[in-house]
Amino acid sequence: MDEKVLKWLYDIDGSINEIESYFDGQAHDFVSYQRNLLLKRGVERNLEIIGEAVRRILDKEPEFPITNAIRIVGLRNQIIHSYDNISDENIWAILTKHLPLLKSEINRLIKDADMG
Repeated sequence: MDEKVLKWLYDIDGSINEIESYFDGQAHDFVSYQRNLLLKRGVERNLEIIGEAVRRILDKEPEFPITNAIRIVGLRNQIIHSYDNISDENIWAILTKHLPLLKSEINRLIKDADMG
């Protein structure tokens, strides 16, 4: 695996871990998320980083095996360019349904690269 791609995978992993750390010692529920502006902005920033890293990976390797890669990049673009149309419900669904899958895929890709 290309060293830059591996670095971007580690960036994605770091951002996912950072998002998860925001909920340490806090309620992991939608209402708490929705009421905490600092938490929302931290999550959004890390989703931007994830989306940018995925975009860079796809620029280098267009067929790279990340589920929903195009949608991840699209989310990054929405957060950056259409910040006033960000839905708390949409971000929460991403955090609870899609981020665990992405984390699993990224961890597998990093493990495979480290073994290879």
